[in-house]
Amino acid sequence: MDAQRNLEHVLRAAREVFGELGYGAPMEDVARRARVGVGTVYRRFPSKDVLVRRIAEEETARLTDQARAALGQENEPWSALARFLRTSVASGAGRLLPPQVLRVGVDVETEIRLPQQRPAALAAPAQPELRLVERPTATEDEPDDAGAAALLEVVGQLVERARAAGELRPDVTVADVLLVIATAAPSLPDAAQQAAASSRLLDILLDGLRSRPVG
Repeated sequence: MDAQRNLEHVLRAAREVFGELGYGAPMEDVARRARVGVGTVYRRFPSKDVLVRRIAEEETARLTDQARAALGQENEPWSALARFLRTSVASGAGRLLPPQVLRVGVDVETEIRLPQQRPAALAAPAQPELRLVERPTATEDEPDDAGAAALLEVVGQLVERARAAGELRPDVTVADVLLVIATAAPSLPDAAQQAAASSRLLDILLDGLRSRPVG
C-alpha cells in the first residue's frame, strides 16, 4: 500500500514539476514535491528519462482520448475541434506533450519548444507541416512514437473535418492545433487566475483559427 501511494505521489509531483518547469527539471525537485526521498523516486524510475517517458506517454494518451471523444460526441466539425481544444487546455496536458510531437517545419532542425522551457521566441515557419522525426534506432528510454502517431492521426481527422466544412482557415495544420494546446495552458501560481487566463487566451486563439467569410 505504501509503495503504491508513493508511486502515485511521485507521478503527481512529476506532472506538476514538469508542467511548471519543463522536462529539464531535476529529479530532486520531483522528490521534494512528492515529499519522498530522491532514492524512492529512483527505485521506481531508474533514470529521469524513464520517468519523463512515463509522463509524456500518459499525457499523449489522454489527449488522444479527448480528441476521440470530441470526434464521437460532436456532430458539427467546428464544435468538435473547439471542444477538443477546450478540454485539452483545461486538463493542462499540453504543457506535458513530448517534444517530438511539437517538431514542425520544412527544415529538419526546426523545432517548436514547449512553452514551459521559456524560449525567446515561439514562431513557426509559414505553413509548417507536422512530422515525427525519424530516429536511427529505438531504445527503451525513448518516448512512444506510436502513441504520438495516434494523437497526430486523430487530431488530423478533427482538422480535416473542420477544414472541409469551411470553418477552419485553409492554412491551419495539425501542428498549429497542437501548438495552441501547448501555449494556451500557462502555469500560474493561482489556480483561478490560471483558468481565467487559459480561457481568455484560448478564445483569442480559436478566433484566429476560424475561417472568415470573403467579401
